[in-house]
Amino acid sequence: MNTILVRKKWVPYLWLLPSIILMTVFVVFPILIVFRLSFSEISRAGVVGGFAGFSNFVAAFNDKAFGIVMQNTAVWVVSVVGISTVLGFIIAMALNTEFFGRKIARSIVIFPWATSLVIQASVWNYIIKYEYGNLNNVLLNMGLIKNAVNWRLTYQIEFAWECGVGIFVTIPFVTFCVLSGLQSIDAAYYEAATVDGAGFWKKLRHVTLPLVRPSLTVSTVLNIIYVFNSFPIVYTITKGAPANKTDTMVTLLYMRAFYDQQKGTATALSVIGFVILCIVAGVYMMVSMRKEEDL
Repeated sequence: MNTILVRKKWVPYLWLLPSIILMTVFVVFPILIVFRLSFSEISRAGVVGGFAGFSNFVAAFNDKAFGIVMQNTAVWVVSVVGISTVLGFIIAMALNTEFFGRKIARSIVIFPWATSLVIQASVWNYIIKYEYGNLNNVLLNMGLIKNAVNWRLTYQIEFAWECGVGIFVTIPFVTFCVLSGLQSIDAAYYEAATVDGAGFWKKLRHVTLPLVRPSLTVSTVLNIIYVFNSFPIVYTITKGAPANKTDTMVTLLYMRAFYDQQKGTATALSVIGFVILCIVAGVYMMVSMRKEEDL
């Protein structure tokens, strides 16, 4: 009898073993290797030398582009995650109601997320071109403008476009995460709130938001990770130009590693980004769980 109980106890772990092995090989080991490289001397040819202490991190912090890139990364993550969460929630609320063509609307919403980010960025890069971009052509044909507008006049405007594209491709993910949470809410809660005289806003505040918070927490944490590590949009549209003014940490890391051959600085930047992500995601999850416990 005891043997059977022991076997039953270990069966779940046996089924999880393949996933644990894969996670260890493809996630844990690479992270440990990067941490080791960040404290090692690395030549321009990529040859790993001896222990270098914190010299790679000092070089990363002293990089002339580090300050502006950290600022860009913060703006990039906050704007894309924040705005896409708000808009995604609104769209999810709309898609959760019954209306004609709802299935078609849901299919349309998923398109930007299902398409490759490189393709999305390339299309938007073409749309906002000054000489032959579709945006200028449409506005000129509609008579809304008389001359072509340079939609990329300054690097600030270009970075704003990058954030806009990031928001556009992120909205579907948030929408369907929230939509799954909305569909799991029992209609009896709304019926009880209606009997108590609650209107739309009270139902939203006291019923919808508390019950959909787990889905929002998951989508927000994953979005923070995805958006922070997002490379194709920024690289495709501007490649960080001019002079790293539109770079984020991931694109700067790529430039330092493969263009400037500063492998040590690049590994230090990757470790810094990893630590920042762990702290931000951890703090957000702790705050969210505390709010759930308070409820």
